[in-house]
Amino acid sequence: MTLEAIPPTDTRAFFRPLSAEFVALIRSLPDDAWTRPTVAGTWRVRDVLAHLVDVSARRLSFHRDRHPPPAFDGRGDFVAFINDLNARWIAVAGRMSPRVLTSLYAATSAELAEFIEQLPPDAPALFPVSWAGEASSAGWFDIGREFTEIWHHQQQIRDAAGAPPPSNPDWLHAFLLIALRGLPHAYRDRSASLGYTVVLRITGPSGGAWTIRRDREGWSLWAGEPADPSAIAELTDDTAWRLLFNALPASAVPGRVLVSGKAELVEPLGRARSVIV
Repeated sequence: MTLEAIPPTDTRAFFRPLSAEFVALIRSLPDDAWTRPTVAGTWRVRDVLAHLVDVSARRLSFHRDRHPPPAFDGRGDFVAFINDLNARWIAVAGRMSPRVLTSLYAATSAELAEFIEQLPPDAPALFPVSWAGEASSAGWFDIGREFTEIWHHQQQIRDAAGAPPPSNPDWLHAFLLIALRGLPHAYRDRSASLGYTVVLRITGPSGGAWTIRRDREGWSLWAGEPADPSAIAELTDDTAWRLLFNALPASAVPGRVLVSGKAELVEPLGRARSVIV
């Protein structure tokens, strides 16, 4: 198999069906599900949903309506800045009932889908995708980053509630195509000889094969795999999203990622994150 360039991933048509299916799920949750813990730190199910309301409302406000976002002065820790914004909203949302939060998300997610569907994918991004190491990004990548944000948070709620994953494997496949683009940045400090390759074989209905290759300018991501890779990491599509989005304990990684070849080349994969942490 030869390596091929990965074309832009257009996720615009996936926002509406993913959110509609999720709204139907949260409307069916029993009362005791709302306070169940999730993998999102101290956030309970209701807190994750509140964050999703905030995610949609922020994007509509900053992007569609051109409302100025909170300014980061660059002097502190950007992650702490984002965490503080999130925490303040969660505290306010504690005054809201699950029914109100559900209604708010149903409304804002539908408006967001309508807005996203009309965006040109080749326009400049509103925000650069920082976890991919970019100072500026293409519009489709910024949109895709927004899709991964929604997908992984609704999956956190599904896990906590004991609900099945989203019904369409194409959604997770697109999610992975976006998330994997952060791997060259995650590998930036890994030294290796030119031409060394690390193959990711992701099994399952949303999977595929991708390769990280050491080039003169750094590491790059490709579709497919070479005939003689330097290292191979095999994992399921479920493990892949959990690994890249802080939903898999470090102690569980060795048992869920099968490594062959030069194991040291796979090591950065365990630390890669396609989310601001």
